[in-house]
Amino acid sequence: MKKYRTFLKLNLTAISLNLMVSLMMGLYNDAISKHSINETSIDPAIVLDATNLPDKDKDGIDDFTDIMLGAREDALNMVTYYDSYYSGGYPPDNIGVCSDVIWRALKAAGYNFKDLIDADIAANPEAYPNSEIPDPNIDFRRTRNLKAYFERHLVKLTNNIYEIDQWLPGDIVVFYPDTHIGIISDQKNFMGIPYLIHNTGQLDREEDIMMYAAFNSKISGHYRWINAK
Repeated sequence: MKKYRTFLKLNLTAISLNLMVSLMMGLYNDAISKHSINETSIDPAIVLDATNLPDKDKDGIDDFTDIMLGAREDALNMVTYYDSYYSGGYPPDNIGVCSDVIWRALKAAGYNFKDLIDADIAANPEAYPNSEIPDPNIDFRRTRNLKAYFERHLVKLTNNIYEIDQWLPGDIVVFYPDTHIGIISDQKNFMGIPYLIHNTGQLDREEDIMMYAAFNSKISGHYRWINAK
């Protein structure tokens, strides 16, 4: 009888967990249908040829892995979360906010993101309404500017985290209202949903938070560092 009760408790616990997950998925999918923002469903095979991956810095590691590893390095460095303005643009190595994870990750892949976005803002100021007066000292660290650049130049993918095959390490994700940003990890939870590498000053900078963040903050953009033009 004792074994049966234990078995029954375990089964009830498992059923409760399954119901909880199902409820969360249902609520999230309902929220997605009501609050979808620029969501585009694209088969990754269309934009990612596994036999010919880009390698900007010619280090033998593809860009997507370099980007993910660069973000992880920033996470492991546990930089102090501090938002400030710096002459020359770049904060000290031990200082950063969520947007600093991005340019540091791209730098690890061989890209100077500051130069890229500064040039795009100068050439197309109308595409960056949040930078009425261009300022190279800060523009590349403003999440809304980053999203504007990604919308113009990168491949856009689904915002639905349950379309698991469309989320790859190194992908960039922006959260509504376009004030937070992070990079997708190669780690996944028990449902196959990837971890997020990001910085809000939290202790664990690579964490299983996508389900919570997607439901509470809403994903406003999901991008892959491939020039879409």
